[in-house]
Amino acid sequence: MAYDEKLADKIREALAAHNLTDIEEKKMFRGICFMVNGKMCVCASQDEMLCRIGPEYIEALEMNGVRGMIRNGKALKDFVFVSEEAMKTKKEFESWISKALTFNQFAKASKK
Repeated sequence: MAYDEKLADKIREALAAHNLTDIEEKKMFRGICFMVNGKMCVCASQDEMLCRIGPEYIEALEMNGVRGMIRNGKALKDFVFVSEEAMKTKKEFESWISKALTFNQFAKASKK
């Protein structure tokens, strides 16, 4: 499973800075996903970050370096892949983490 270890470490550090207590790492989506409160929040997938940001994903798709998630030929709502281009600065990176954490409060956990 190939994913950018530096990106995964960066995500770990960002989540740790938010003093979250319920974070779990799972291998999925060709990378490593960070589950917050039992819900998928953000992933390091190859050289991109997959963020679950909710309805904001529609606006995000208009940004350079952001693309939607396609699974089995269908576009999934709430999820976007963010390339290095869209998270060049620390502020941009933190913005994506913040969007994912904000939506995580309202997101439903997937069925087990």
